[in-house]
Amino acid sequence: MTQASDTIFALSSGGLPSGVAVVRISGSATRNALVSLCGDVPASRRATLRPIRSRNGEELDKGLVLFFPSPNSFTGEDCAELQIHGGRATVRAILATLGELEGLRPAEAGEFSRRAFLNGRMDLVEVEGLADLIAAETEMQRRLAAEQAAGGLSRLYDSWAKRLTHARAMIEAELDFADEDDVPGSVAVSIWDDMRVLQKEIVNHLDEGRIGEIVRDGLKVVIAGPPNAGKSSLLNYLARREVAIVTDVPGTTRDVLHVDLDLLGFAVRLFDTAGLRKTEDAVEREGIRRTQLSMAEAHLVLLLSDRPDEDWLTLAHGYEGAIIRVLTKSDTRDTAWPPVRSDVMISTRTGSGIDDLLGAVAGHLPNIEGGSALALPTRQRHMESLAEARIQIERALGCVDGLDIQSEYLRLAGQALGRVTGRVDVENLLDIIFSEFCIGK
Repeated sequence: MTQASDTIFALSSGGLPSGVAVVRISGSATRNALVSLCGDVPASRRATLRPIRSRNGEELDKGLVLFFPSPNSFTGEDCAELQIHGGRATVRAILATLGELEGLRPAEAGEFSRRAFLNGRMDLVEVEGLADLIAAETEMQRRLAAEQAAGGLSRLYDSWAKRLTHARAMIEAELDFADEDDVPGSVAVSIWDDMRVLQKEIVNHLDEGRIGEIVRDGLKVVIAGPPNAGKSSLLNYLARREVAIVTDVPGTTRDVLHVDLDLLGFAVRLFDTAGLRKTEDAVEREGIRRTQLSMAEAHLVLLLSDRPDEDWLTLAHGYEGAIIRVLTKSDTRDTAWPPVRSDVMISTRTGSGIDDLLGAVAGHLPNIEGGSALALPTRQRHMESLAEARIQIERALGCVDGLDIQSEYLRLAGQALGRVTGRVDVENLLDIIFSEFCIGK
């Protein structure tokens, strides 16, 4: 059974073989582990070249050793890093030697970060930002994650929590000292204007949740249209590989396929879907049902057709979200034809119009160039707790049952904010959050 008092170790630097591998150790037995492996404990925070030996004295490798004493380490405990050669056998031998030492065990997924949270080195928003930073694949994902990991979003929520605490303090002052001559009447009245402003700030912040979702998870773009309109060809062209089967047989695509693109630093997830038509084939009908579900969940639909006289409204099947109408197979068109009722004309055979299509898609990406634009909620749990805080402030503002009841509503609002950063009542979330991390982080 694992315990928080155990000293843990893990390879923290990723796949092997590699030029350098980093083994991380954290816990009260870290000093003893360094003495056993290296002969002594190096000077704090100074990289020192040391031989690393097994318990019987065999030299396993020679590498840089760093020691970070508690509490000024990533986890808040005594920590060490062994920077060694990244051969599989070398790393395996050193990990095996660590496992033989008393009080040491291999770390579980996310356990280093979990200890950093439990020891007050990071809050939950910063932890989630760190997980997103490790997983970031685009520039905007990196920027958003770096802002959260550095505490930018936490500082915003903490400032809101302090305003709620101040408001409650003013209410308590009026309740406790209403009869005192040196306490002016209606002290609490002065705080309600700020609570109205705070409520509006939270509402605006919640409105930015969709932007945070797009930056973190990508703009969801569904490619839809009738069979043989060129949907799979477009997906393959943009992916630069054969993702989807392309044939002249209608109904080839039966399931929803996707590829991820990096467009202007944003992640864009493109979904190829089954052709929209009436059919008696049960499997194809299921594919069409999934197409319609995907369209309902999309941020943007690329509606494809190879017919210049297409009835786009009928083809959309009642979808009322953002649409880009794309006329395909433009290389087969007679240039003498009059302009058609589409937004973009493309050919996946020649590449004509693809840049125009990507430009049109880019027009649906969010603008996050503002000074505080990256302080965005990115997870459903953030949105739910923030919405709860807003509701409780609204109840306080509308309450006519007395200052004590209004103060209680504000306390509940503060608790809801505290659940976002992990200040209160989050034990049931920890296993879920830290399971997202890799071993060694």
